Amino acid sequence: MSDEAIEKTLRAGEVLKKVAKEAEEKIVVGAKILEIAEFIENRIVELGANPAFPCNISINSDAAHSTPTRGDERVLKKGDLVKIDIGAHIDGYIADMAISIDLGDHGDLIKASKEAVFNAIDQVKAGVNTAKLGKTIEETIKGYGFKPIVNLTGHGLLPYLAHAPPSIYNYATKKGVELKEGMIVAIEPFATNGVGRVSERNECEIYSLLNPKPLRLRELRMIVQEISERFKTLPFAKRWINVSELFLSKLLREGVLREYPVLSEVSNCAVSQWEHTVIVEKDSCRIVTL
Repeated sequence: MSDEAIEKTLRAGEVLKKVAKEAEEKIVVGAKILEIAEFIENRIVELGANPAFPCNISINSDAAHSTPTRGDERVLKKGDLVKIDIGAHIDGYIADMAISIDLGDHGDLIKASKEAVFNAIDQVKAGVNTAKLGKTIEETIKGYGFKPIVNLTGHGLLPYLAHAPPSIYNYATKKGVELKEGMIVAIEPFATNGVGRVSERNECEIYSLLNPKPLRLRELRMIVQEISERFKTLPFAKRWINVSELFLSKLLREGVLREYPVLSEVSNCAVSQWEHTVIVEKDSCRIVTL
């Protein structure tokens, strides 16, 4: 990995650390989720980076891909378990982190995912197999009496690619991938008091450019050009662009865009999340977002 990649990834991590600390103070009963998301996204820009994806604010049984709609009036309620998943990039070099904030009585569930991420990080070094990390995450979460979400994973980070190989499963697998020095990975445990799986909900506010192929309609070509110039291959929120539902549907049908539906725990039970980005080193790792 180049010195530029390391330096810009670390700078993106510094931005996220500051933003996460400031945002945590805003996660209170009665706060509007749209205002929280816009604060986080705008603050990332103010601090010299760009959002690597829309701010995810997933509440209770929602686990991932939940971001506010344009004009969203929803507020946080007493008893909520709130996950904030944020990413920042500088020239495509990404840092990714997530925290859980308790507005109810979910202390042990949050401890399970937080302890799991640090137990896994303690084992990260060149030559370690991701299967070992998954086993550690699963054992930690089950030690608290909960289950890991088995169909959500940690992941690698590459320039302008927020989800790259290798996948880091949150349970013990028979085979994994050997981590190599210089890899940048995000370790991302999810814990639940439910059955331990998520499924897609019929709600989507996040998209990314998948296949910018030639299109007949000039309007569609202009939309794709704007998306490509502003976001490249990184995910973006529907509220970030001025595109009609009709044109958005056409781009999805044409396979130009990819959609990211909200993912919810299948038994409608609470989910906690914790995530940190690390750079794999010879004998240990460097935590980018801590």
